[in-house]
Amino acid sequence: MRYLIPLAVFFVMVIFLGVGLTLDPREVPSPLLGKPAPAFSLPEVSRPAETFTQERFTGQVSLVNVWASWCVSCRQEHPTLVELSRKAIVPIYGLNYKDERDAALKWLDILGNPYVASAFDADGRTGIEWGVYGVPETFVIDRTGTIRYKHTGPVTPEVLEKTLLPLIRQLQAQS
Repeated sequence: MRYLIPLAVFFVMVIFLGVGLTLDPREVPSPLLGKPAPAFSLPEVSRPAETFTQERFTGQVSLVNVWASWCVSCRQEHPTLVELSRKAIVPIYGLNYKDERDAALKWLDILGNPYVASAFDADGRTGIEWGVYGVPETFVIDRTGTIRYKHTGPVTPEVLEKTLLPLIRQLQAQS
């Protein structure tokens, strides 16, 4: 009997490991799904005298993209976001995370600015309230300001076409 306890513990650990290996690390569930976007009040990146709050998201379906000029994956996804902004399907708002304002402005100037506005979260506190643990991350916000989806990692054309745009269109069709 004494030998069965360690054996049982071993099998439980193997089961947890097996389940863990089947999970996609990019699909981190967010406790904020189905809840209102966390409140914040930050200066805009390009207009520091202007205040950016979560109230901008209400009344329309929106994308909120968390980005930084130092982020390699953000550079990878940026052309996709610029192209999406040109199509004017959904407004894209940015949350510039733990960055330097000058570096962020230079990055947007060189690579293009897909954002209607971008909040400047220099110390990362707002990002933490949003559950951000790395950049880039992208949120789909419905008309009521509720978070409906969180994508971790770069937005690729495939992610855009297969996941984000169908959800955006569905939310836009709802009255």
